[in-house]
Amino acid sequence: MILSTHPSYPAARTFVLKLHRDAEPSRISGRLENVSTGEQFAFATTKELLRLLAEECATRSMERR
Repeated sequence: MILSTHPSYPAARTFVLKLHRDAEPSRISGRLENVSTGEQFAFATTKELLRLLAEECATRSMERR
């Protein structure tokens, strides 16, 4: 068996999602934390959460080049 040197789920794209205790499906808010860098980002809407994830993934993709 040969193991891949490129993990399917690299640590640079590992996040912890912490939802605010008052978050509801229709009104989500909380904090997103990048596990590998420790950076934290607050968000107040689902749209902000998705934007943060997209920006972080785009940033990490550019750093690998």
